[in-house]
Amino acid sequence: MNRTELADFLRRGRARLAPSDVGLAAGARRRTPGLRREEVASLAGMSVDYYTRLEQCRGPRPSRQMLTALARALRLTDDERDHLFHLAGEEPPRREGSSGHVRPGLLLVLDRLHDTPAHVMSDCGEVLAQNAMAKALSGDASARPPQARNLIRRFFLDPAARTLFPPEDVPGHARAHVANLRAVTAARPDDPEPAALVAELRAASGEFAALWEEHEVAVRQSTTKRLRHPVVGLLELDCEILLHHHHNQLLVIHTARPGTESYERLQLLRVVGLQDMTPQAADHET
Repeated sequence: MNRTELADFLRRGRARLAPSDVGLAAGARRRTPGLRREEVASLAGMSVDYYTRLEQCRGPRPSRQMLTALARALRLTDDERDHLFHLAGEEPPRREGSSGHVRPGLLLVLDRLHDTPAHVMSDCGEVLAQNAMAKALSGDASARPPQARNLIRRFFLDPAARTLFPPEDVPGHARAHVANLRAVTAARPDDPEPAALVAELRAASGEFAALWEEHEVAVRQSTTKRLRHPVVGLLELDCEILLHHHHNQLLVIHTARPGTESYERLQLLRVVGLQDMTPQAADHET
């Protein structure tokens, strides 16, 4: 691990970003350009003290998950992400399949969606990035352990994940998850990630195993969803899914039609934000 070069790379990466580049308000006038350390730490889901020590050449070696989070927070390109891994003494993730690295352009789109929930996820269901509205709607995925950030895994293994949906809608979501995962597994036969997820769920969930045996195939498509929020109530939202083919990532955007009750409730959610989220809400995922 090259602590000196890593610290310099992090400082320079932070200095070149403006708050607006990452979806943050500029706030009070800044004495120096770039993001503050606490802003990068928040975006990466780490403590300010830990990030500060990395910039001061005295931090411990970051984990691969932490390096991925830092690359995302600093909006690094693929080459810059690989360089960050090398400086930390780690082999960069392979570029084929689902690496977990979200391209800066895709994050820029996400940051611009201030008034509607949106997140980036892998085709295997891994939540990779969320905007503030998505966190207000379904909880902060980055605050969960890595294994709990996959919405398909959570849907079948964590009963709390289903409470976001009306009970009568749950079977349809279950069937859609399985059909999509079968399509992904067939499309990426040499990638161990989807196959491992299928094996895990077939062993741990009788429901998943039974649906898998039906051999339904359906790639995830744009649709309309009903979501139950503990503060603002039932929301009927149009779910638009934009696919980035090369990186096997999806940009998922939830919108409500103007003039509807759901639209008014979504505006209320924007005001309520994260501060009034109940403990149960923090465990949901869409």
